[in-house]
Parts: sequence; C-alpha cells; structure tokens
Amino acid sequence: MLEGGAKFPGIIGLNNHDNNYYDLSQGFYHKLHEGEGEGTNMSIDSMQTSNDGGSVAMSIDNSSVASNTNDSHTRILNHQGLRRRANDNYSVQTSVNRRGRVTHALSDDQLARALMDSHSLTQGLENYEEWTIDLTKLNMGEAFAQGAFGKLYRGTYNGEDVAIKILERPENDPEKAQVMEQQFQQEVKMLAALKHPNIVRFIGGCRKPMVWCIVTEYAKGGSVRQFLMKRQSRSVPLKLAVKQALDVARGMAYVHALGLIHRDLKSDNLLIFSDKSIKIADFGVARIEVQTEGMTPETGTYRWMAPEMIQHRPYTQKVDVYSFGIVLWELITGMLPFQNMTAVQAAFAVVNKGVRPIVPSDCLPLLGEIMTRCWDANPDVRPPFTEVVRMLEHAETDIMTNVRKARFRCCMTQPMTAD
Repeated sequence: MLEGGAKFPGIIGLNNHDNNYYDLSQGFYHKLHEGEGEGTNMSIDSMQTSNDGGSVAMSIDNSSVASNTNDSHTRILNHQGLRRRANDNYSVQTSVNRRGRVTHALSDDQLARALMDSHSLTQGLENYEEWTIDLTKLNMGEAFAQGAFGKLYRGTYNGEDVAIKILERPENDPEKAQVMEQQFQQEVKMLAALKHPNIVRFIGGCRKPMVWCIVTEYAKGGSVRQFLMKRQSRSVPLKLAVKQALDVARGMAYVHALGLIHRDLKSDNLLIFSDKSIKIADFGVARIEVQTEGMTPETGTYRWMAPEMIQHRPYTQKVDVYSFGIVLWELITGMLPFQNMTAVQAAFAVVNKGVRPIVPSDCLPLLGEIMTRCWDANPDVRPPFTEVVRMLEHAETDIMTNVRKARFRCCMTQPMTAD
C-alpha cells in the first residue's frame, strides 16, 4: 500500500493524494522526469544499514510497500540515546535493575526495554522451542537501523556477534498484530529450516507480550551494496565478483530446491563475511511456492523486481532468477542499477519499454549471456539456479585459465540502461 492507502496497481496508474490517476502510458513518465515522482521509491520495509560497515538485512514489515523513502526505507539511528557510551554493556544483568527498570542508554529505547524486562514473561517459539534464546546470555548493543514496526541492533549471544531484530506488537490493532504474529512464525520456520553456507545462520528468537525477537549471525563486512558504494565504481576484481555471484547462486539453488521463493533478492540483502563470502539474508518476505496468485504483490524492490511482480501477475521462482541477473550486473560493474532513474521510473521502464542495464562491451561473453537470460521478460527463458551455477563455474574456470588480469574496469558513461 502506498501512503494514504493507495495501491500501485500493476504499473497502470498511481494514486496521488487528491485521488487522481496518472496514465503511465501517457503522462506519468513525463511527470516523473519533472521530479514529481521523487520520494516515492518504493521497497519492502527493511532494515539494511549499519553505522560501522556491518549489516544484516532483515524484513521489518513485509506486508506493504513503503513510500516517501529511498529504496530501502531505512533510517539510521544516530541520536544520543542510542549511541554506545564508554562502559555501556547493555546486557540484561547490567541494564535491568532489581525493579525490572532498564538503566543506561536502553532507558531511551522502549523496544529494547520491552525485550530485556525481567518481569515480563518470555514466551517460546511455537513448535520451535529448541530455538528459544536465553535472554540472560544476550547482550544488547546499539540500534543501527529501524523500520515502521521495529529496529535492528548489534549485540552478542553466548559471546558471538549477532544481529537482533525486535518487532513491536501493535497495541491498538489486533488484526495487524495477528498478521505480524503469523509472519513472525513464518520467518522463524523459514530460518530454522535453512542450513547452507551461503544463507545467513539463524541463532534463535523469542516472544514477549509486546515484542517479537529474531537473532541471526552478524556480518561485519556489511552488505554488497555498501561494499560497492564504498568502491565508488572503481575497478572490481572479476575473480571476486564471479566467486561472490557463485555464492549467491548456490544459496538460491538450495532455497529453490526446498520449494521456496525469496522475492526480495538484491545487493542490500547479500551480506559479506570475513572471508569475503556472501550469505543471503532477509527471508521475511519469502514464501513457500504454491499458489502465487494469493501472495502479497507489493514486495521486493523495483530496481531488482521482475516485470510480472511489478504488474501483479502470477509469478514463480523465476522472479528470483530475474533479480539475480540484476545483482550479477551490479557485481560486475560496481554500479547501482538504473541509477539515472527513480525506483518508480525504473519499474515503468522495465515493464513498458523493456529497459535493462547495459552489459559492458568488454564483459566476459558468458557472464553477459547469464545476465541477459536471467532478466529476460519471459520467465520460461530464465535458467534455473542449478544451470546458473554451472555457467558461473565455467566462467570461473575461464577466468582462472585465460584471463591474466582478472579485473574489470568500468568506463561506461550515462545512461546505464538500454531498451
């Protein structure tokens, strides 16, 4: 849903505040170029950013598309109450006094207080009791991002660096609370089932009367998008790009083999670990692939989103393959897809004009073929991830044996898209 309750009805029209519709086939694209579409870059409401380079991307609210935000609807928390101070440990032992009141910086943070309050009952994870965390072993660190219904924190659990997602239960909206409860249970079920070296590891979670909590491993290297932004389109080592693309493809092949769809595969949701390996995160909008007509269509992020999802048409696992094609282009070029457009402009161009990012002229032919096949408008043309893995393995072998300088230099100018 957009601001004011308006939907984005499959790219046919956009409802503005005075309830007028703009026909995208006639005047809407021109209006976007005039700047009236700025500020409506819509994406799933996710937490994806860190103050210190680390990142875990986990969905906060997977029921709607955000508006009046940048692509990730993320707000960095820099206010004084959330900054780490000297001697602040934020553990349950030092943060909660004998009366159950939280001291130190947590006193300014109601979500953390609600989670760490020793006087409120800790509820287990329904059907997943073995994954219920022991709050006495959890040390809360600083919050580094927030969304509409929760925040993401750094911390430690049993001495391990972790990311802690806390979701707030809506007090005055029982229907919304029920939906969020179902989504929480679904995410726990999903994370508990996924065990792969290229999938972010689930550590556990718990429920309290006013909050839900999910704990995963923490990626100190941040997200792929953060990594690429820091490079500022400088040369990207080709061997590393292909190795990381293989990590993503192998992880997604595993996800698809379980009959699941990620639905929000993008560089913000790919986390870099100390060995430069990639792990896929944010399964908050993932669903078991059954009848996609019944799925919430407003998920994902437009720059990476397949045309059929933008148009609210029935879709399959191949929407993830499309998104991977865009991610591969990012890894090869180091650039943001459709960077000369807003997210809504990109959605319009992808659907109505068949626009895709330009494959660099000096790109390895096999890599160019993978990209173009993955983002084909026809889902049936897109290869399954098992085939993508084989093609990337061939590309990796080719690079190791034939390419002396395994480095790609992006020298292209704007625009970076072509019909």
